[in-house]
Amino acid sequence: MSDLTALPVTALQAALASGEASAVEVTRAHLDRIATEDGDLGAYLHVDADAALQRAGEIDAAGTAGTGLAGIPVALKDVFVTEGVPTTSGSRILEGWRPPYSATVARRLRDAGTVLLGKTNMDEFAMGSSTENSAYQVTRNPWARDRIPGGSSGGSSAAVAGRLAPFALGTDTGGSIRQPAAVTGLVGHKPTYGSVSRYGLIAFSSSLDQAGPMARTVMDAALLHEAIGGHDPCDSTSIDAPVPAVVEAARRGAGGDLSGLRVGVVRELGGEGAREGYDAGVIERVAEAVALLEAAGAEVREVSCPAFDLALPAYYLIAPSEASSNLARFEGMRFGIRVGDDGSRDIDEVMALTREQGFGPEVKRRIILGTYALSAGYYDAYYGQAQKVRTLVSRDFSAAFDGVDVLVSPTSPTVAWPIGARVDDPLAMYAADLCTLPASLAGVPAISVPCGLSEGLPVGLQVMAPALADDRCYRVAAAVEAALGAPLTDRLLERAA
Repeated sequence: MSDLTALPVTALQAALASGEASAVEVTRAHLDRIATEDGDLGAYLHVDADAALQRAGEIDAAGTAGTGLAGIPVALKDVFVTEGVPTTSGSRILEGWRPPYSATVARRLRDAGTVLLGKTNMDEFAMGSSTENSAYQVTRNPWARDRIPGGSSGGSSAAVAGRLAPFALGTDTGGSIRQPAAVTGLVGHKPTYGSVSRYGLIAFSSSLDQAGPMARTVMDAALLHEAIGGHDPCDSTSIDAPVPAVVEAARRGAGGDLSGLRVGVVRELGGEGAREGYDAGVIERVAEAVALLEAAGAEVREVSCPAFDLALPAYYLIAPSEASSNLARFEGMRFGIRVGDDGSRDIDEVMALTREQGFGPEVKRRIILGTYALSAGYYDAYYGQAQKVRTLVSRDFSAAFDGVDVLVSPTSPTVAWPIGARVDDPLAMYAADLCTLPASLAGVPAISVPCGLSEGLPVGLQVMAPALADDRCYRVAAAVEAALGAPLTDRLLERAA
């Protein structure tokens, strides 16, 4: 067959089902590419080739390869605890930790027959938009290796765009699936909050964190979403509702007919009234994608959501506040590294030394900010006010969805920037999440789908829908993908050839 790493998941399913390829062959093809390419890309933190090939062999022996996702390799962001597999959340403080259990989504993927290739690099504890905050290595964008792959799921985005995995899981707290998907030319979906289990996901901000798929096509993302979604009694925030019909929606959208669908272009997110901070090429590609939706039969109108302008400051009070609480568990006593325990120091000194050496600068910055915002004298002025803004954002979504079925905007205001360009400017880094934060604060689903190139680099269109209407995201994204033709990552194949 042709290069197995170049095929989408749907094509791999067909090859496995027909016997044209085996699970071992598909797995080995991706492992070989990891061996030759990942030294430069830096997508993976841990790969166990022997375990992956053994797992693939078991699937071949059982005769299930090609049934559903059986025999398809997958990569997991290193924030999902996986039994016996090193899991660090990109931090030195968890260096060498091997969890005794697996996250629900990891278990569901194993039950579906997927083959785990490895754990991907990430910003430490998912705090960042460029994967430069990883304690271990910098990950590079396959489109231009001097550029960032987005973050915090940049390892997963680089792995999929670089053909080091057919698809991967990421997590999205303020845009960490959608933004890296946008800047690497992938499809990335943040499901409705609570519709995919968070059990076994190392927490950054518990009211915002959400696992979701990253893939080269809309259908591939839908297949992965369907496998991981659904109620989980182990997660107290899990919604007891069926998984939306995302696969059927992707199939329907690929037909290109959006007749009767009402699309709202968000004025505050790259619309006519908010151009500052946006690349001209991004605005142009998104406008072209909106025109494609109109040509497919959708009714397009501009929608104003004034509270969206406040989402950025509100998020950077709420998320650090929750992080300051969640990260208190990492103190060197129960798991991970322990520093200074030489018998001459008491427990408080050991904890302080462990956290000082185990946490990176961005994690420390957010812990300090969050602890300050939660302090007795400032709780109402900062954290309390941010929660009120969060309510206003949710109300703007509700009002907008009374008049339209989906909202659209750029996913990221800019294309991928050069590595190192924003490392010393946290505010510029935070601005990368400008378009993705409102959906995170409101808990509604949102997808990023490639809509073209600017300066030779990918641009993403974001589609947002009401809670539990994830299928609308997939339908619209599939229509954009169909109108543009081949997946954007095929351009990378052309370059390589």
